[in-house]
Order: sequence, then structure tokens, then C-alpha cells
Amino acid sequence: MNTCLNYLHGKQKIQYIWDYYKLPAIICLIFLYIISYTVYGHFTRKETLLYAGLVNVSASEPFTDELSYGFLDFLDADSSKKELRLYTGLYLTDTPDDPNHEYTYASRIKTVASIDDEKLDVVLMNKEAFDAFSQNGYLCNIEELLRELDPETMAECKPYVAANTVILEDNADDIMLDRSLSYQAVTDEFPMGLLVSQKGLFKRAGFDGDVYLGVIKNSPRMDMAAEYIKYLYTGK
Repeated sequence: MNTCLNYLHGKQKIQYIWDYYKLPAIICLIFLYIISYTVYGHFTRKETLLYAGLVNVSASEPFTDELSYGFLDFLDADSSKKELRLYTGLYLTDTPDDPNHEYTYASRIKTVASIDDEKLDVVLMNKEAFDAFSQNGYLCNIEELLRELDPETMAECKPYVAANTVILEDNADDIMLDRSLSYQAVTDEFPMGLLVSQKGLFKRAGFDGDVYLGVIKNSPRMDMAAEYIKYLYTGK
């Protein structure tokens, strides 16, 4: 190559070097981009303190900011390094002829996947969604949670505790094979939620209808879920 370069000048030499080193140069640039992107992502990635979801509940942008950034202010957390991940637009229903069937199915898949990945800690929902989460066994005993982690908040929230039913076992699969069978189920009932629309942040926002809070029982962030309940009810 050096011999050839001796006979080339100006643009010809530049063109020759480019043609000779083009592929290695492109590979090096791609490699440097990947390294730079990875390093940038590592140093700018925020720590998620809590994953929350609005299910069958619509909220304005200012109120969703209160539900997310307001909690960070409550904790005195740095919003450039910490975050509350709030899922919005989730919609669940068991109505067979619901016109939003495809959207409901997508929401259900996203919700179940988030629970399986331990990326959903707290759900804020209407009664229909509260029943669905309860029956499927997704929610923990809210009284036991608060009594253990924050007895003071438990005493304040006691009037708003809501019990619901979990289906431990049923014959739904058998009925699909034999329609002549009658539905039977083994159930249990315990306090799974809090009615958050009658006090604190939701009441001040003037929400119509009941809004329930539940904590997903496989959440690895129970301490933070208790702090979030305290924030919603007291804001202090």
C-alpha cells in the first residue's frame, strides 16, 4: 500500500485511503457509537422507586403529575435520578360485547406481564378492575401490609379499607368442556384495597365515582408502596 501511495497525490491519495479503510472505519464508528450509547444510558438511567398503574381511571395531565412527580417531592427525591413509573390508559372489563375488545385484551396482556416482571406495585382502579384484580389473587392484604410497615397510616386509613373476594379454586375450565355443569368456586375474603377517592389527593381533585388502591402481592417495593399510600391520604 505504501508503494501505491507514493505515486498518488491530493484527492487521489485520500480516495485510495478511504477505499482501503472504509469497512474497518465504519465498523469502528459503529462500535464507538454502541459503547457511547451504553455508557450514556448507564449514567442517565433513573432509579424507579415505584411502579403504579391507573386502571379504568382517567386523569388529567396535571393530576398524573401529582400522582408521579408530586410523590417524588413528598419524598424529597431528586427527579433527575429517581422516578415513579405511572402506567396510564389501562382498561379491563369482563363485558363480552365490549366494543373495545382488542384494546382490553392488549391492556390485560400488559398488566399481567408487568405483574410477572415485578414492574407493577400499586394499582388505582374502579370497582370493576378492583374485582378483577381481587378475584385473580393479585392483591395483598392491605391491613397486614400497613399494620407492619406504617401503623400510623393504617389507623388513619382504617375507615377506607375495602374487602373483596379471591377465587382460590373453581370449575371454569370444566364448564368450557361441559356447559351443563353449574359454576362452583372456593373463595376467600379479606381486606385487599383502600377507597382513596374519599380522602386526600383524589378527593381534592374532585373525582367522580369510587377509586380503589391495591398493592400487588409480589411487589418487591412494599415499603415504597406504603409511603405512596401515606402520600395519597395525607400528602405530608
